[in-house]
Amino acid sequence: MPMYEYECQKCGFVFEARQKFSDEPLSECRDCGGAVKKLISRSGFALKGGGWYDQGYSADKSAPKCPANSGGGCGGCPKAS
Repeated sequence: MPMYEYECQKCGFVFEARQKFSDEPLSECRDCGGAVKKLISRSGFALKGGGWYDQGYSADKSAPKCPANSGGGCGGCPKAS
């Protein structure tokens, strides 16, 4: 389940709540009972270092090309299926 952050408009308390996508957003602060708003948080997902992107999808044109396809891609290559 995703984790959401909320901020109380009355007391300023910031808290997290684990909720289903189908759950209604919270409307009340669990400390003071004031109105809350859902915050937009940074994602915990980041691509770092090398890996699949650097090896197959980067703009590096010096990567080896498929010999079965003169266009440079492997769309017609039997190994691609």
